[in-house]
Amino acid sequence: MTGAGEPRGEPAVTLKTWIAVGGALIGAFMAVLNIQITNASLPYIEGGIGTGGVNGAWITTAYLIGEIIVIPLTDFLSRVFSLRRYLLVNVLLFLVFSALCGQASSLGEMIVLRALQGFSGGVMIPLAFTIVMTMLPASKQPMGLAGFAVTATFAPAIGPTIGGYFTDNYGWPYIFYINLVPGAVMLGALWYALPKSAMQFGLLRQGDWRGIALMAVGLAAFQTVLDDGNVYDWFGSPFIVKLSLVAAVALGAFVVLEFMTPEPLLNLRLLGRRNFGLGTLGNVLLGFALYGSAFLLPQYLAVAQGFDSEQVGNVMAWTGLPQLLVIPLVPLLMKRVDARLLVGVGLLVFAVSLFMNMELDQNYAAPQLFWPNVVRALGQAIILTPLSVIAMLGIAPAEAGAASGLFNMLRNLGGAIGTAAIETFFTKREQFHSAIITPNVSLLEPATRSRLADLQRYFMSHGFPDPAGAMHRAIIAVGQTIRGQATIMGYADCFALLGVVLILAILPVALLKKGAASGVGAH
Repeated sequence: MTGAGEPRGEPAVTLKTWIAVGGALIGAFMAVLNIQITNASLPYIEGGIGTGGVNGAWITTAYLIGEIIVIPLTDFLSRVFSLRRYLLVNVLLFLVFSALCGQASSLGEMIVLRALQGFSGGVMIPLAFTIVMTMLPASKQPMGLAGFAVTATFAPAIGPTIGGYFTDNYGWPYIFYINLVPGAVMLGALWYALPKSAMQFGLLRQGDWRGIALMAVGLAAFQTVLDDGNVYDWFGSPFIVKLSLVAAVALGAFVVLEFMTPEPLLNLRLLGRRNFGLGTLGNVLLGFALYGSAFLLPQYLAVAQGFDSEQVGNVMAWTGLPQLLVIPLVPLLMKRVDARLLVGVGLLVFAVSLFMNMELDQNYAAPQLFWPNVVRALGQAIILTPLSVIAMLGIAPAEAGAASGLFNMLRNLGGAIGTAAIETFFTKREQFHSAIITPNVSLLEPATRSRLADLQRYFMSHGFPDPAGAMHRAIIAVGQTIRGQATIMGYADCFALLGVVLILAILPVALLKKGAASGVGAH
């Protein structure tokens, strides 16, 4: 060991380097936070800009489209303009678009601004990963990746909490304005600490422009299909069919082109490496469950329990806050425990937390969700750091940018697929349970007639003196009860599905090659 406490042969990590890493991680945290921060506040935003329903969902979709498209572009553009310039400019743009989102007065304005916010913010996710992998020595990379794990798992969990608090206490524009203070700190840290390097405009002539165009069109169409498919009854809609064909053709052509191009936008051959390919598959399934559960729980609380945005946020906080205590300990665990075992245990614990929510009923709310949420937080906290470390074994520093783009884009894409799948699965299961329950509530059944008579008497004593009108209200109330039970059972099935996906994610993790935590990036 050196006097600085570094392994022999490794340079000491300076304070300036840690400032650069810290600034980059703040950026990644803000970029991921802004995916989920609008979820609990959508009704308020829709009211503020005069829209709602299907159209309001585009407030989130536009951001995701921008982010998913830019992540794979980031490695190439950061080499053209230099990592320092490219990151600083996009941080500044992200702050400008955040402020403008808070001033939006129409749906069109909000969609454009959210897309631009996502396009600039998405840059910060893979570059934070790249900075950790290239500026830190191998022995310190697990510590940097633990910080990255905070951005990837803690941010989605705490997003509704922060959004709900600011919406209820200050108004929805503040969920965008809160980016400005940490953003200014990040901008100063990166300006000071990131090393300067020359721009390489000559790379523009070698750019995979056909690949860029095909990827942008394909991902935009695919994300739109995912978000609007359930609304338009999937392939029962000509609009969804046409968009699906566009996505399939564009993305199919993109994949073929990337294997034929000497300088591809995405180095898909990296997926052929055992650890990176299997680790990325596990990462996709993690994204499916991570974003699917971050979407599902607020929906359950709002729809089935009638919680407002701040109440939803208070419940969601317990899926996030414990992670802050556990994630810093993960690099220490990795020195003593096989990384594959840590990931497997984390996935299993995360799955168990979801299975704990399978027995939902009309009284299953904040108190009952406390322990499942804490267990979920503990599981999430120990997954991403060792998964990132072991997936990146054998990735050379020169390949870190390309690997980061793939790894992070596919996790976000897995999250988009997970959210869409859960939304559709819930709709189908709710319809299924309603169809099962309804025939058992027959007017020929004595229990049904007795219940209707009780309700009729209740409504006659509460403002409906006409027996026929009171009976009509009683029938409506029974129908609402059936719908409520079917809704709760549908949510329970969704939690079970996410748990099964996490169990499946253990399989590729079990096939990973073993690697020491200090071997990150070795080749």
